[in-house]
Formats: sequence, structure tokens, C-alpha cells
Amino acid sequence: MKNSLVSAIVFFYVLIVSVRSDVLSDSCREAAKDDPNVKFDFCVSTLQENPKAKSATGVADLVEVAMETAISNAKSIGSIISKLLSKKSLEQYVRSCLEDCSELYSDAGSDLSRGEQAFEGKDYGTANTVFKEKKGVVSPLTKENQDFFQLTAISLAFINMVQK
Repeated sequence: MKNSLVSAIVFFYVLIVSVRSDVLSDSCREAAKDDPNVKFDFCVSTLQENPKAKSATGVADLVEVAMETAISNAKSIGSIISKLLSKKSLEQYVRSCLEDCSELYSDAGSDLSRGEQAFEGKDYGTANTVFKEKKGVVSPLTKENQDFFQLTAISLAFINMVQK
């Protein structure tokens, strides 16, 4: 009797965990199918790091996870920019570009917090584009910009899925 009770508890735990992980995988798969800017592997691997993703029961729960992850990422990029700006040897043009990027990313967190309408239409790719204006200058934030773009695309895709 005791063994069957333990077995039943373990079975239901495994079942619940697998169902919850399917919510994330299924939502990321649908978002990637509907939006060419969303990459399935990035969506799953990034969002599963947030403990709230494990308890998500639907895509609506994942909107919050995606938004929190994007906000955290924007703050992290802001810290990277601050460290880069503290370097005395930074070329003036690069410093100016980083200051522009800093402003964009400092606004990103509050824009994301206000939701889709406040965020839609913002062009955070500008942080990378500014660097391309001067030949030979490469953005030190290329990967961070790409990751942030992915996170915001995932957030918007999930919001659109909930609104359907």
C-alpha cells in the first residue's frame, strides 16, 4: 500500500512536470511558427531559466516570464554599457554610440513594464545600426542586441497568442 502511494505520487509529479514543460515548448514552437523573429531554441533555453516558467499553465503565464526576462536583460545590457563607458581609452565615436545605446536600453525596462502598446514600434536595433554608420567600427553589443531583440519578439508573440 505504501509503495503504491509513493509510486502514484511520483507518477503524478512526473506527469505534472512534463505537462508544464510542454506548455513552454508548445508556446515557443507556436511563437516561432507565427513570427520569423522568434527562434524556438532560444525561446525555450532562455525562458526555462526563469523559475516561473516551470509553473506556467498557459501562454498567458509565459507573457510575464518573457517580459521579466527581457527587462532583466535590458538592465544587464545597461550594466555592460556602463562598464564599457568607464574605459578611458574608448574612441569618441564609440563612446557617443554607446551613450545612445544606453539611453535606448534605459527606456526599454519601463517601456516593457507598460506592455505591448508602449513597446511596439521601438527600434532597439538602432543601438547596432549606429555603429554601422562609421566604416570599420563594430558594435561591442552585437550579441546582446540580438538576444534582447529575441526576448522582445518572444514577449510580443506570446501577447499576440493570448489575444487570439
